[in-house]
Amino acid sequence: MIKAVVTVVGQDQTGIVAGVANTLADQKVNILDMAQTIMEKTFTMSMLVALPDANDFNKVHDALAACGEKLGVTIHIQREEIFDAMSRV
Repeated sequence: MIKAVVTVVGQDQTGIVAGVANTLADQKVNILDMAQTIMEKTFTMSMLVALPDANDFNKVHDALAACGEKLGVTIHIQREEIFDAMSRV
């Protein structure tokens, strides 16, 4: 299992949380924690997720990119170790 951080940014609209959560569930990704807010009309969400296998990262990345395109939002996923390494610098 590897952990990753997912960020979502875009214009607020109905269905963003559901769309991203369903995409992750389809990929067997567990949401460990999440926070979301709306700043004026901009929706932002960050999630800590657990992927069942490190080999699934690219597949999940591609699924989230397709989801973001469909929803009209920008979705990024980064491995947690990137954030750990940055905090040690």
